[in-house]
Parts: sequence; structure tokens; C-alpha cells
Amino acid sequence: MDTLFLALRVVISLAAVLGLLWAIQKKVATKTGRGAKQAKHVTVVARQGISGKASVAVVDVEGVRYVLGVTEQSVSVIGSTVAPVDATVTAISAAPAAGSAFAAVLEQTPAPIAVQPDPEPVVLSPRRAARAAAATPVAASPIAGSILSASTWKQAAAAMRTQKRA
Repeated sequence: MDTLFLALRVVISLAAVLGLLWAIQKKVATKTGRGAKQAKHVTVVARQGISGKASVAVVDVEGVRYVLGVTEQSVSVIGSTVAPVDATVTAISAAPAAGSAFAAVLEQTPAPIAVQPDPEPVVLSPRRAARAAAATPVAASPIAGSILSASTWKQAAAAMRTQKRA
């Protein structure tokens, strides 16, 4: 009976400590602002590696785009410009014109001639056919080839035996 009360006290103490930690975490997260969604002030637009340890990045910081050279030791500003208002709108409006030009080119181009497959099947030599038939195992059960299969363990033991001999 004493062990039951001891176990109950341990469980209640653990629940109290975890509840206290959870309450403190919630209070600290809302106070620092990490709990609420914040707008991103810095956005990486693109990144291109130049070498193993150097790259170029385009970063948008509150409406200004910076081209940065990034290495292990430093970050240097290569150039800056005002960010475009909405790049997706211009790309979408230009897409139908490109699609219609592509359709016009497709209509002018003749269709390629279809290539017929070789009618004769490839005949394997008798030794190669026997080897191919032996190499394709037939699954006898749903667990064949898995770690639960006895044959898998037998193959592993045989491989270990050959490793020890060599």
C-alpha cells in the first residue's frame, strides 16, 4: 500500500512540475512575441553557390533588395535596388502571350515520324536464360526478403561465415 501512495505522489509531483514549466513557457513566449505571428522583415529571394565556401544571395529588406556576397568570414554588399512591387503579377500577365506563341510554333512544326519497335525479341543463350531465371526469386510468403524471414537470417549467417574464412 505504501508503494501505491509513493507512486501516486511521484506522478502528481511530475504533473505539477510539467504544468509549471508549460505555464512559464507560454508566458515567456507571448511576452517576447515569439508566440504571435510576426511579419518577416528580411526575406531571402534567391541564393546561388559560386564555390564550395562562397555564394551570392539576393535579400529583400523592407522593400529594398540587396545583392550580398557571402563567404565563411564575411558578408559584403555588392549592390542594392528598390524591390519590384509585385513580380508575380507581371509574370502572370506575360504568360498567356508566351503560351500562344508556343502554340503557333507547334502548329507550324510537322509531327515527328513514329519509330516502330524491333519486331524480333532478343533471344538469350541457354546459360544466360538459366542464370536469369535463378536470379529472380519467387516470393513464397509476404515476409520473404524482410528481416522477419528465416531465409534472410540464413543468408546473413552464410555471409558472416564467408567473411570469417576470408
